[in-house]
Amino acid sequence: MEMPIVNDCAATACAYNRESSCHARAITVGDPGHAHCDTFTDGAPKGGDPMATGRVGACKMSDCRHNDQLECRAPGITVGLRQHMADCMTYEPA
Repeated sequence: MEMPIVNDCAATACAYNRESSCHARAITVGDPGHAHCDTFTDGAPKGGDPMATGRVGACKMSDCRHNDQLECRAPGITVGLRQHMADCMTYEPA
């Protein structure tokens, strides 16, 4: 299975973000009540591989229409900001 790519990330304060692009090898999305980027970490130093584009490794939002057995099946996702939190904007309730 190919992990979905993080197409864009507006969480510029995240240590994995460089120029609105995620460089974490794999992110985790959500908890039982909110579709946030669980991998978000604030501050320096910068992390991740600057040559790699982030992907979705796991999604805990079992009620999302893109979720299949806690794996994201969307072709790609966008991470944006909602109330100052990094959220998966691709999340859609089933």
